[in-house]
Amino acid sequence: MLTSKEIKRQEAIFELSQGEEDLIEDLKLAKKAYHDPMLKLSIMTEQELNQIFGTLDSLIPLHEELLRQLRDVRKPDGSTEHVGAILVGWLPCLSSYDSYCSNQVAAKALLDHKKQDHRVQDFLQRCLESPFSRKLDLWNFLDIPRSRLVKYPLLLREILRHTPNDNPDQQHLEEAINIIQGIVAEINIKTGESECHYYKERLLYLEEGQKDSLIDSSRVLCCHGELKNNRGMKLHVFLFQEVLVITRAITHNEQLCYQLYRQPIPVKDLLLEDLQDGEVRLGGSLRGAFSNNERIKNFFRVSFKNGSQSQTHSLQANDTFNKQQWLNCIRQAKETVLCVAGQAGVPDSEGPSLNPAAGSREPQGETKLEQMDQSDSDSDCSMDTSEVSLDCERMEQTDSSCGNSKHIESNV
Repeated sequence: MLTSKEIKRQEAIFELSQGEEDLIEDLKLAKKAYHDPMLKLSIMTEQELNQIFGTLDSLIPLHEELLRQLRDVRKPDGSTEHVGAILVGWLPCLSSYDSYCSNQVAAKALLDHKKQDHRVQDFLQRCLESPFSRKLDLWNFLDIPRSRLVKYPLLLREILRHTPNDNPDQQHLEEAINIIQGIVAEINIKTGESECHYYKERLLYLEEGQKDSLIDSSRVLCCHGELKNNRGMKLHVFLFQEVLVITRAITHNEQLCYQLYRQPIPVKDLLLEDLQDGEVRLGGSLRGAFSNNERIKNFFRVSFKNGSQSQTHSLQANDTFNKQQWLNCIRQAKETVLCVAGQAGVPDSEGPSLNPAAGSREPQGETKLEQMDQSDSDSDCSMDTSEVSLDCERMEQTDSSCGNSKHIESNV
């Protein structure tokens, strides 16, 4: 007796309910199959497990309550008449997600570090090979709550799309969508601030003069990730809201840290240039002259000049999409800084070779959430030959005392 529109509405409501059930099972599995055994076998300390798992335990009762309410209003034939009022009353409790999401950067870093312990790696590998894991590693399970959180607006819009205008649920669903969008936006801000604080604390300065008040005052990390210079050196670049910081990843006191490679560059004075494939010479040597095409793709250049101080860095992204993300983020950061300074009317001073077609900007929210895997490729990219050799000597000296640099996966 149901219309095709009502059938789709019931399917959307069922998807919401089934998703809650799956989420609860996965969260309980993470505790039962990972947390408890590692604690019992002393594979990790209780303090380390508390850092990695965060407030995961407290999330389970929240979703059990929603699932209970959805089941209570389900009719004997399996259909559900109204869900809007339930969602309006329940969604505000998701504000408690802010502590869990804000902890994820530190949790992921600690988990990656602990994987160097052969006992931890062996245990996680055995779990991965077991049927219960569904080929998902521990971090996949720990990231499920965040993934579910950002999916709620889509789920509710789908229910609303198939809800008739005269249905009392429509108004409640619109209110519920506004509530969850506000919660997700607020948690995204707090998570961003937590991520920014985490990486600022792990910056290592070669000298006092490298410290910059723009770094200290930053509350937002626009993007960060691994790039290469034209000598093939891996650099980890951070774009804070007002300053670009180029570093090298090193191990210091058994922690992954980021040692400044050059002086921080203020975004307002930064010049950005999109480089055409093949335009950069690699290393200024014969190797560059005979390199294959893949090694001279996806470059862009940042430069800075202030009195006697000047820097020029030709940097290579992992692929075309990664490069475009960097260009978009830098342009947007520069535009924001100029607007705040009351200079929105000043023409952008990007390099003459800038490709106009590359000017399209990705929505900032999507850019923040995009997961970008930067693999270890053989392609080189990099800094121009104007770099000062003294900096290189300092880097080598510090590397020998702090440990070897290591490959890291990063988010942009």
